[in-house]
Amino acid sequence: KMNGYLRVAAATPAIKVCDIKSNTCEIIRLLSRSVEEGCDLVVFPELCITGYTCGDMFLQPLLTERAFDALYEIAPLTANGTVAVVGLPFEYGGKLYNCAAVLSGGKIAGIVPKQNVPNYAEFYEKRHFCAYSGDIEYISAGGETVPFGSAVFDFGAGFALGVEICEDLWVSFSPSDFLTRNGATVIANLSASNETIGKAEYRRTIVSAKSGTDVCAYIYTDAGDGESTTDMVFSGHKLICENGRICAEAEPFGTDYISYDVDTDYILRERTRLDTFRSDAVACKSVVKTERKKPQRSGLRRKFSALPFVPSDEGNREKRCREIIAMQTAGLKKRISHTGAKNCVIGISGGLDSTLALLVTVNAYKELGMPVSDIICVTMPCFGTTGRTKNNAVTLCRSLGVRLVEINIAEAVRLHFRDIDHNEERHDVTYENSQARERTQVLMDIANECGGIVVGTGDLSELALGWATYNGDHMSMYGVNASIPKTLVRYLVSYFASVYDGECRTALEDILSTPVSPELLPPENGVISQKTEELVGPYELHDFFLYYFLRCGYGPKKLLEAAENAFDGVYDRATVLKWMRIFFRRFFSQQFKRSCMPDGPKVGSVALSPRGDLRMPSDASAAVWLEELEMINDN
Repeated sequence: KMNGYLRVAAATPAIKVCDIKSNTCEIIRLLSRSVEEGCDLVVFPELCITGYTCGDMFLQPLLTERAFDALYEIAPLTANGTVAVVGLPFEYGGKLYNCAAVLSGGKIAGIVPKQNVPNYAEFYEKRHFCAYSGDIEYISAGGETVPFGSAVFDFGAGFALGVEICEDLWVSFSPSDFLTRNGATVIANLSASNETIGKAEYRRTIVSAKSGTDVCAYIYTDAGDGESTTDMVFSGHKLICENGRICAEAEPFGTDYISYDVDTDYILRERTRLDTFRSDAVACKSVVKTERKKPQRSGLRRKFSALPFVPSDEGNREKRCREIIAMQTAGLKKRISHTGAKNCVIGISGGLDSTLALLVTVNAYKELGMPVSDIICVTMPCFGTTGRTKNNAVTLCRSLGVRLVEINIAEAVRLHFRDIDHNEERHDVTYENSQARERTQVLMDIANECGGIVVGTGDLSELALGWATYNGDHMSMYGVNASIPKTLVRYLVSYFASVYDGECRTALEDILSTPVSPELLPPENGVISQKTEELVGPYELHDFFLYYFLRCGYGPKKLLEAAENAFDGVYDRATVLKWMRIFFRRFFSQQFKRSCMPDGPKVGSVALSPRGDLRMPSDASAAVWLEELEMINDN
């Protein structure tokens, strides 16, 4: 099942100016490809049946008559569910309009005229075409009554189509603004935009931005091969965007066809979530209910990143790391300045999270002009501490020039065991959490003693899963990692490793290769015995679930489809379902820890602060999500 996805395509036929028969054959060739792929929608360029560069030949009635007749050759290919949008000149009421024909169900579903006709520089369309801004009219076309005007074509199941033509996109108040406010989830733009230096980049910017401000999928198709080059060159540039992001592109002078699966469920959820998206109908009030078959297809023409929090491009990743570190640093600097704290106290374990917290704190001190020797790092070995992690912590602190204090908490924890009558040989949750809470008590008391603050080390992934001891490592006076997922923590520490050298870099590289562990159980032969990902599951899967569950509103069925796409060859279906069940159970049962989490800087679109991002009751039930998971198993 394709859960909420629409397969859309942008196609540029190789045309011959004024040769309607040849152009129709090219359109049919590309439309046939869309039908074979099970596309819901394919968008062709402006005036592609005749060619955009016909000049005064548009004033010849025979040309426009034959162009309309060509629709009856093209339309039958849409009988099985594919919707086609094709550009042509259309005469109505004694006036000639630059139009788009919407073809569906084997017939003409509507005619949409261009609203903004350019008349400047190399464009002089007003010589031939009239602008149209009137209300929807219903006209006779081939024995059918069809709408003429700017309408929303509602095909059901989240597929509501709006059309604008070339110049309509570039004006201050484009038709798509009104179409999307009246329910259009997909905007098709038929264009004949000539190529000049820098124009392609401007086109990318404006099309992706329009899909973001209108919260929609936007399919832009440009004229290309075959148009007259008397004074201009057309490149066939094509873009498929979704909510501010370019998803697929045929670069100028590239391929004649692209397709992609856009997510209308996500678009509708974003509109519900964002009150900045205005849904009050203003100008365009006509919604045309249109029936169609659903195309048959298999697979998903959309690639999900296995690491949605981490940019795949190395250059973008380094830039993102710098931005995130700057935000973490700015947040901590403000807290230090506001509280007047001289000292920051950090529990340093030799693991990734405490390492990142320390590196950010060092950054903050340097920017504030404070000596890094006033940062107090406390290593607190106990029953599960290994020599590797302790040595890395010591080396890192020494190389950074911070103050390191070692406090062995084993005796204090044993005294606590005696106080509560707990058998030290019973390695249960009490055994583990007693160590975590003792460490937090030590940190808090040292901070009180020196008039400082405790910098928290816990990350977003741990908060999502509740993988933190309540009032233990769960608590601090400022959590710099609170909105950093575990998969991103690794890249941030790796970025620091690239900018430091000497023994600091050596320590960071070894920390990066150390298994993630709370080290609360005794090691085996000096090696870490308690590996977090063996207990709670792979963090890359949990971060994937977290992103698409909270950011995109995916339920288990859609999450499974996306995860199988992203982790093909890495995890099988049973493994994904196993850890997804753990994710939903823990995410819902552990909300009480997030309801009282410390302050910390938000750095991305997914965060769990109860004060700004996730207003969720601590006793919310996961039943609905777990039931859907069981239904998947049954199937």
